[in-house]
Amino acid sequence: MSGLDHEQQFMAGIEALQWEAGDVQATVQALDDWLDRLNALLLAGPLRWPGLQDGHALAAAAQAVHARLQQDVTDWHGRRQDLGATQALAELLGHSAIFLVFGKFNAGKSSLCNFVADRFAARGHAVEYFCIEAGRMVALPGARLQEGSTETTATLQGVRLGRKLVLFDTPGLHSATPQNAALTQRFTDSADAVLWLTSSASPGQVQELDELARELHRGKPLQPVLTRSDFFEEDEVAGEIVRVLRNKTPGNRALQEADVRQRGRDKLAQLGVPPALLLAPVSVSVYAARAPQPTAQALGAAGFDRLWTALQQIVGQAQGYKQRKAAEIVLHHAEECVLQSLERGAAPLLAALQQAIAAERAGLAGRQAALITQVWRSVIPALPELLERHAESGDARAVCAQAQCLLEAAFAQAAPRALAGYGGAAALAAPLQLGENARYERIGEGRAAVIDPTPLHAALEQAIHAWLSESAAQALQPCQFALDALEASLQKLQADLDARRAALATIKARLRSSTQPAH
Repeated sequence: MSGLDHEQQFMAGIEALQWEAGDVQATVQALDDWLDRLNALLLAGPLRWPGLQDGHALAAAAQAVHARLQQDVTDWHGRRQDLGATQALAELLGHSAIFLVFGKFNAGKSSLCNFVADRFAARGHAVEYFCIEAGRMVALPGARLQEGSTETTATLQGVRLGRKLVLFDTPGLHSATPQNAALTQRFTDSADAVLWLTSSASPGQVQELDELARELHRGKPLQPVLTRSDFFEEDEVAGEIVRVLRNKTPGNRALQEADVRQRGRDKLAQLGVPPALLLAPVSVSVYAARAPQPTAQALGAAGFDRLWTALQQIVGQAQGYKQRKAAEIVLHHAEECVLQSLERGAAPLLAALQQAIAAERAGLAGRQAALITQVWRSVIPALPELLERHAESGDARAVCAQAQCLLEAAFAQAAPRALAGYGGAAALAAPLQLGENARYERIGEGRAAVIDPTPLHAALEQAIHAWLSESAAQALQPCQFALDALEASLQKLQADLDARRAALATIKARLRSSTQPAH
């Protein structure tokens, strides 16, 4: 089959296609329901911190999470409303295949678009160039896309070929002017497939695909096109040495195509994109096809018979995407606006909160030890004077009661500092117990006899230490409960978010399995 036959078959096939949207309303409704449930979850204030005062660092961190989530929900709602512009553009071009022509400067984007337009015009098909002005598509009768050695395309421009194909020449997904950035986004959102143009002078610069990662994650097919697949060599014409443009050899082209395909597939795998989206690369030379005129032989030698065949294949895959596009636009919002903002904003806050809870938990033991130490150092030095005061009476119970008063006063003073940030009063252990069978030797006889302070002092120290340990543990138990409550609500929130992610993945899988590429 000649190059012209390939060309005619492709154009006739494009014009015969019925670019009808599929019935995805049920999926769109499922996506809206998914977002409504997520919004309700986050607006309800899912974190709980009973027992923590507002001034506690953990309470402040939890409140910051709530504030971020509520702001996110507001932002998502606004951006969901903005999808109307993208959907309107998709509907405006709903009966056409939209190919996003992507490539760095000097990749030959405008040259290829113009040449393909020339071929459509030569076959009698209508060709309409357009640019974007004030947010509108403005037809440019008789115009062509700007070409040049630097291809400093600063405006959004494209060409409608026949009734069913649109090529959109973007100045770069991240290099559009600020005024055109939003519109560029709408066009890329509406594209059904991507033509990745890469110059054969340095083919397959796979880092370029980083800019396309978002479109590829959306399941759009990717057709690599190696442009400028030619070279100059010297030849003698009428006795003069001239530079003549030649096509690269089939062997050279095959090697470059194989290299681009392998490195492209590796890059897609690195990006987490199914490598099957990358179609077999095709090498072309627009300049060789043009000179001296685009005959069947010149087109075939320049690689355009293979390009038409490749475009037929990508059109089939684009059909499947177009059928589900209305749902894909909403899915992209859910994945890229909603989930990604959660990953960038709330997820780090939640991770930091989890770490802060763990650190606070570890610090409770230190608080308990500090409380015991502070009270101990306040009470123990007062014991000798207390023992001396009751030495003659020999009333150990009175000594114990006085020590109890000292303990409770010291504990009441130290506990608020030790439990700062937590609500509720500190619990106390039962009163000091010296033991029913305790015997304390008396020194001397009659009225001169006094209690031997040594064993009583030791017994008091033992009783005080036991009382302090129990009281401090009881006092910190509500703190532990407060941390447990906050952590439980945090874990539930994370589990709920995981469930929402899984639910969205299920909707996505069903959507993309519901449409099969046409062949």
